[in-house]
Amino acid sequence: MPQIALALVLLASALRPGQTPAPQAPASEAQAPASGAQPPAGAPAPAPQRPSGEVYTYSSEGRRDPFVNLIGTGGEPRAAARRTEGPATMAVADISVRGIMQSRGGLVAMVQGPDNKTYIVHQGEKFLDGRLKSITPQTLVIIQEVNDPLSLVKQREIRKPLRSLEDVKE
Repeated sequence: MPQIALALVLLASALRPGQTPAPQAPASEAQAPASGAQPPAGAPAPAPQRPSGEVYTYSSEGRRDPFVNLIGTGGEPRAAARRTEGPATMAVADISVRGIMQSRGGLVAMVQGPDNKTYIVHQGEKFLDGRLKSITPQTLVIIQEVNDPLSLVKQREIRKPLRSLEDVKE
């Protein structure tokens, strides 16, 4: 027993601070023949040999990764999924006025979007690039935001008549 304690003290003094000693095999295992003989009963089994330092990496080559969860992933960005139908998704240039009606609160307009659906809009309603300033019996007055860094004008007023030139075809 004093020999084991002395060996541990010598081993601990040889290590640098922060380093842990490697587990030592008992003397009976150290003297066992290396010819593939079975270790004595009650002794721990030797650890399996690790393969060489090669690390496996997955190369997708255009295929999806089989370890990625399919739920909640998609090819479309979230901003496009959040975008709903309605006047707020239509640009001012894409709409045409189909009708103007009298309502209890004033005038309302029917506009047709690029999807060939008709929507009812009120004064103050927002579009993708502007807002509806006012509705007259013959036109819509829209304030359009100008998205041109070289332009000195940041907003412009656009009038959309009830009957546009493209509607009056003979």
